[in-house]
Amino acid sequence: MSSVEVLQSAIVIDGIAKTFRRGNTETRALERIDLTVHDGEFVAIVGPSGCGKSTLMRLIAGLTSATAGSIKLHGTRVVHPQTALGIVFQSPVLLEWRNVLANVLLQLELRGRDPAPHRERALALLATVGLADFADRYPRELSGGMRQRAAIVRALIHDPPLLLMDEPFGALDALTREQMRVDLEALWLETKKTVVFITHSIDEAVLLADRVVVMSARPGRIERILEIGLARPRGLDARKSSRFVEATDLITSIFLARGILHGTRH
Repeated sequence: MSSVEVLQSAIVIDGIAKTFRRGNTETRALERIDLTVHDGEFVAIVGPSGCGKSTLMRLIAGLTSATAGSIKLHGTRVVHPQTALGIVFQSPVLLEWRNVLANVLLQLELRGRDPAPHRERALALLATVGLADFADRYPRELSGGMRQRAAIVRALIHDPPLLLMDEPFGALDALTREQMRVDLEALWLETKKTVVFITHSIDEAVLLADRVVVMSARPGRIERILEIGLARPRGLDARKSSRFVEATDLITSIFLARGILHGTRH
């Protein structure tokens, strides 16, 4: 028998395009996207504002339909909203009148499931992200980073195989964002979920992902896919790695060449 591990495809995106139409106006958001994401892989998508990153996430989740092409999740074509996944948005969207535990369990209530049997799992997940002592607190009593941790737990409570994250740290201050990055990697190493992570940050993409998908300006196309190859866990010292510097420099050069970033070359 071969000792080579066969990678299973969690997501297969084949020729996806998306055009928005409003009256006589057309906006091409995405054009000819082909991408395969394997089970247990952490893939980051980085690109400029308006390049269709969030649109691609909504297409994967089945929240909007494609103009052309197809998406399959574990071999099944996406034709309607998907329930076997978790989504984390830039804003945590917690209900102010429910405490943290109740906000987490809301995910199950909305799916028509009895939350009671999942209480212990919810508390265990909250402990994993450092919120063990805050289960009975309300959102107004939490910092921005704590709110986002609660939102991540809510996305994981039903144990989905796939986690979609759309700029989840975008609204956080720099120090909190760095800590959330380290904490997310630790959580991913423990759960090995398939993750698609959307970001504007080149550093964040390289520090988190197995592969980084570099997007063009609108209409969004895939400019390049980089294998990162940094050892894990990456921690706070990963920026000192030559591989980190090489990867971030390469992505920056792509954006400079396309006019997305402007600067002086030496």
